[in-house]
Amino acid sequence: MSISALTIRNRDKKQENCWRRLRNSKFEIRNWVAGIAGAGQYKNCLMMAALGVLLAGLALTGCGKFRKAGGPPQGAAPEVAVVTVQTERVSITAELAGRVSAFLIAEVRPQVSGIIQKRLFEEGGDVKEGDLLYQIDPAFYAAAYAGAKATLAKVEANLPPVRLKAERYKELVAVKAVSQQNYDDVEAALKQSEAELGIAKAAMETARINLAYTGITAPISGRIGKSSVTIGALATAHQAVPFTTIQQLDPVYVDVPQSSANLLRLKNNMASGNLKRGGEYQAKVRLILEDGTPYPLEGTLKFSDVTIDPSTSSFILRMIFPNPDHTLLPGMYIRAVIEEGLNENALLVPQQGISRDQKGNAIATLVNGSDKVEQRTVKVDRAIGNKWLVSDGLKPGDRVIVEGVQKVRPGASVKVVAFDVGQKDGPGAGKKTSPDAESK
Repeated sequence: MSISALTIRNRDKKQENCWRRLRNSKFEIRNWVAGIAGAGQYKNCLMMAALGVLLAGLALTGCGKFRKAGGPPQGAAPEVAVVTVQTERVSITAELAGRVSAFLIAEVRPQVSGIIQKRLFEEGGDVKEGDLLYQIDPAFYAAAYAGAKATLAKVEANLPPVRLKAERYKELVAVKAVSQQNYDDVEAALKQSEAELGIAKAAMETARINLAYTGITAPISGRIGKSSVTIGALATAHQAVPFTTIQQLDPVYVDVPQSSANLLRLKNNMASGNLKRGGEYQAKVRLILEDGTPYPLEGTLKFSDVTIDPSTSSFILRMIFPNPDHTLLPGMYIRAVIEEGLNENALLVPQQGISRDQKGNAIATLVNGSDKVEQRTVKVDRAIGNKWLVSDGLKPGDRVIVEGVQKVRPGASVKVVAFDVGQKDGPGAGKKTSPDAESK
């Protein structure tokens, strides 16, 4: 028989003897207490009963030692799951909140006064440039145009005789047949008649323009809004309140503010080589709608404002997006995803591997080459998916604890297993594999 088998057999015998003594002690205590109670010693009976319960508890404690002796060994190294930090090629993007604005906006106002006779559009519909929207009563302006036209005809009729007289006087003054004064008077009358002709023509053109303004047309193509006036209302030339508004919705602008601090950080990263230009794709922008769904069409970064708003320390980035289905409407809240550049040597750590101390500093718990725990202060740049982009404090090859960090303290020895990062968000999340399997 082996030594381990003899040890187990001796332990079982000792335990059986312990329980046998306990049962015998229990019967003896009960009989003794019953005898004392029969003699009428009630106070002593209660004291002895309490002493018996105490002795039984001590006996159970002694027997429990035999049971606990067969448990697992104490002081084993705790098991932790780690990820080995490696450099990756990552596209660095910025997600900025902003609003949609129309590509073109035209407020429709009357340029002449009068009573509105007709409204010739459906509110909320699409109109084309030049479509007639409102008709103002044209009677007064038609009469003014007719009068200006008649005045022009009168001036034109008076001009030829004056011109002929001036030509004759020019020949006569050459042979001294008329005085120079008479010739000068005729020449002045000719120039005055020609000036009156110009005035008459301008007056007729003004009357024609005013008559044309009685029909209010669409200045641009787009979606027209609600009308602020009805038939029979009085229109005032150049009034402050517009009749309606037309907005062109394909394409549309997206305006997002970006802080000047982010701009400086981006320029520093570009200058230091941490980020590289993304080529022709850098100007491409993606949108996330306010319900979280991605917008299917890409946009283009058009320009950035050159002035910093002193109240917010930010400037405006303007992008342009195609909008054939009119999904994007003016004033809609969106999030724009802008590609800033490429980080060729990015260090990404799962977010559960980074914690914060009481001062808010980012802390990573690592396992060193001796399989002992150590803590290190790191700097995190931003979140990329479910990982942190670490800019300082870690180097390739460091092993960061992502599971089991609550069971360990700095300086403690641990048992290391690899953490399967690829299955974290899928079925079997958090599944652990051996380091050999991870290397394969």
